[in-house]
Amino acid sequence: MDKKLISENGEYLKFLNDLKTRIKQARISAYRSVNKELIDLYWKIGKSIVEKQKKLGWGQKIIQRLADDLQKEIPRTIGFSYANLDRMRKFYITYVDSPKLAQVVREIPWGQNVVIIEKCSDTYRREYYLRMTIKYGWSRNILIHQIESRSFDRYMSEKKTHNFARALPAKIAHKADLVIGFSAIFAYFWH
Repeated sequence: MDKKLISENGEYLKFLNDLKTRIKQARISAYRSVNKELIDLYWKIGKSIVEKQKKLGWGQKIIQRLADDLQKEIPRTIGFSYANLDRMRKFYITYVDSPKLAQVVREIPWGQNVVIIEKCSDTYRREYYLRMTIKYGWSRNILIHQIESRSFDRYMSEKKTHNFARALPAKIAHKADLVIGFSAIFAYFWH
């Protein structure tokens, strides 16, 4: 069969498109696997640093020493600077007491995790932006824009249809309002 007949053949074009789809899906799958492994590694490094600091009384200077020694021992390896090792430590500390979020963070790239840790001061905001990033595939720049434009605050301030403020003490009313808001958020995200 000559090239012209092959390229015009519908069966061939279908086959070609199928192969392209498989290749793209395999690349995405490989990227996700690598990302999960890196996030797991960063979690374990952060955990190890925290544990050694507690057990042996090491301070912050150990992080700089680790960064320098890792660079010497494993040249041409990026991602293990002082700043990034300190982020790994903060990453572990931030999520160690939230097993649910500790699983969710493995679904997004390290850069987005760093943005959320550095720009979100509480668990509710972190969970909101983690789940939104997963659901909508937000890039780092879009995530930063959403945080800076207070997407979480806007969502939480939307008109509520309950009487918590009139029926409950202020502190309890606020917590009940948050629970209702988050129930709606997560029902929307996961259905």
